[in-house]
Amino acid sequence: MRKPITLLTVSAVMGLSACTGDFHREAGASIDEGGFGNPTMNNHLVHTGQRNQIINLSRQFAAEVPSTVNFAFNRAELDESARTALRQQAAWIQQYPYVRFRVYGHTDKVGSDSYNRSLGLRRARTVVNYLVSQGISRSRLEAVVSFGETQPLIVTEGRERRNRRTVTEVSGFLKGRPQRLDGKYALFQYEEYITSATEPHDTVIIDENAGQTEER
Repeated sequence: MRKPITLLTVSAVMGLSACTGDFHREAGASIDEGGFGNPTMNNHLVHTGQRNQIINLSRQFAAEVPSTVNFAFNRAELDESARTALRQQAAWIQQYPYVRFRVYGHTDKVGSDSYNRSLGLRRARTVVNYLVSQGISRSRLEAVVSFGETQPLIVTEGRERRNRRTVTEVSGFLKGRPQRLDGKYALFQYEEYITSATEPHDTVIIDENAGQTEER
């Protein structure tokens, strides 16, 4: 006599089949995305409209000032060209007092992964310290992530100066920032509206009598 399949058995099979893709991964890896609370924060930024502002400010920052500085091999000290670039970054950052920034540290592929992560983080902290010396509040700057050797600009196993770098990016807004726009933010938003309005697009004219459409 065949035994009936219980609801518990069916549920267990369905559960195992749903989890097969994550079976060999850490618990929560499918939702963490690299940092606790990141998905929730991303949803908040999207729904409040801040995500687009952050993206647009990031593009403007990268277009108007050098966002990258480079380093000598196995060093975290700033040379004169790096200090010049960072002074330009600081002047730009001072124009947006409610915006936060993150500095990412990178290395070339020479050396162990753990050493390079430590070196990349030291480079990021060096940049943050210099920006602070230029009058930027430390509360607006983060040097918490180091990509080490994992994101090279030039794929090579040897020494490559362009891979030994830090990159400064807009990361968000300070908590409790005023919701009203000051003059600088208003100008930024106005420029965005003008740009979007002047982008080429198709105009469709509907002729109700003929029942056809014409594109111009």
